[in-house]
Amino acid sequence: MYKIQTLNKIDSEGLQRFPMNDYEVASEFSAPDAILVRSAKMHDMAFTTSLKAIGRAGAGVNNIPIEDCTGKGIVVFNTPGANANAVKELVIASMLLSSRNLVEGVNWCKTLIGQGSEVPKLVEAGKSNFVGPELQGKTLGVVGLGAIGMLVANAAEALGMRVVGFDPYISIDSAWGLSKNVEKALSLDSLLSQSDYISLHVPLIESTENFINKSKFQIMKDGVRIMNFARGGLVNVQDLFEAFRSGKVANFVTDFPDEELLKNDKVISIPHLGASTPESELNCAVMVVDQVRDFLENGNIKNSVNFPNCGMPRNGGRRLIIANKNVPKMVGNITAVLADENINIADMLNKNRGDIAYNIIDIDGEISDAVVQKIREISGIIMVRLLQPRK
Repeated sequence: MYKIQTLNKIDSEGLQRFPMNDYEVASEFSAPDAILVRSAKMHDMAFTTSLKAIGRAGAGVNNIPIEDCTGKGIVVFNTPGANANAVKELVIASMLLSSRNLVEGVNWCKTLIGQGSEVPKLVEAGKSNFVGPELQGKTLGVVGLGAIGMLVANAAEALGMRVVGFDPYISIDSAWGLSKNVEKALSLDSLLSQSDYISLHVPLIESTENFINKSKFQIMKDGVRIMNFARGGLVNVQDLFEAFRSGKVANFVTDFPDEELLKNDKVISIPHLGASTPESELNCAVMVVDQVRDFLENGNIKNSVNFPNCGMPRNGGRRLIIANKNVPKMVGNITAVLADENINIADMLNKNRGDIAYNIIDIDGEISDAVVQKIREISGIIMVRLLQPRK
């Protein structure tokens, strides 16, 4: 019986994909096999030796201590693309909010309460204060063409915008899904210099923190509008405020408000609603549950942020899954233990990601706990599990 701990509310329809006969799901466990999480902070948590996997129902994993998990052989999954459509729709909405001064206009209309029959006349007299440009024919620069950025680019192009994209690490799947009319920027600076609107879709890592700063603002067109639905910290706030004062930036829409941003009238602050749709929450739950199940039951890894993708169909027998430091002779040392015990390998797959390697080994016949322990004692081994034949 696998024990699955939930740190946040996970969509119930997704959790139902755990078979009741083999899984127990609860918010409290002393020794869970896996943890499912959304935004709960895990950096101060103590992980038991029973923990094999953490499933993040969403894309960002800043709330999870990745390095610590890797060292303990805990595979961390996320769900890239599961909430992509929800975020895409909010980005398109944010461009309209920023262009047409909708927030300001709606708030102003509320001030007319009590004017009675004068309201229509006042509306006609005041509407000129909220004039804003249309999206059609304008240039959108999309920084980062992953699952979300690709959808944003395609949607904007369908609205009649010229779209320029920049992503030096674009995946094959995103490249295939991108509209042929989306132009490729030669550099980030090239994109910034020609965009009327800029949408950010990059992770927050050391190299991207505050990467939209004074030097980047200077490259941009006057009156540019910027949307950030990726992560807080990508834009230098003080440099942004200076760009407001100079007229370089017309406004900034963010899904990650803080005290400083809330005080500025040129910032449209949205309370982190990017993935807050029933459809998105269901998609994330289904995806993370399926990935965690496949790992616990079969040792297969898909969409891990700290281990290589590695999957192999089951042959019906026993399976060893082994994580180790990615150093020479590890595969030879592992197979030598099996050979010394006259254990035949039916099939084997080895993948690596940086300093970590991962092995799936299907065994013909029996394998004892003592043999598994011998493999576990090899220098450089991080994790070993023996999976029994599928029922």
